[in-house]
Amino acid sequence: MSLIDAAREVRENAYAPYSNFKVGAAVRGRSGRVYSGCNVENVAYPEGTCAEAGAIAAMVAAGETELTEVAIIADSPHPVSPCGGCRQKLAEFGRHDTKVTLATIDGAVQETTIGALLPAGFSVEHMDRA
Repeated sequence: MSLIDAAREVRENAYAPYSNFKVGAAVRGRSGRVYSGCNVENVAYPEGTCAEAGAIAAMVAAGETELTEVAIIADSPHPVSPCGGCRQKLAEFGRHDTKVTLATIDGAVQETTIGALLPAGFSVEHMDRA
């Protein structure tokens, strides 16, 4: 199953009763396994979870800490990119040149990278004072 297919499938499970904007995401771990997540809203809006965060959490829960590819899909006129927080989360587990595919359920696709989505991102190098 492709990453877009995995994201499309999990998108159907999104819990989005407030926005009605379902998002699905899938990441491929270093092992080749695919992990997926969907957005989960909460009536207290800031307490919701993005699809990308769910996919990353599934990957980490399975024991992996490096992703090699990302796919995100939503029902939107144009491919939707991750929010700022999710861009930082993706950068934590992926490399600057990690491929990110953004798609719509109607078939529009845009390819980019984590680095293009988060130029000059905050990284572990900022923490090194040794």
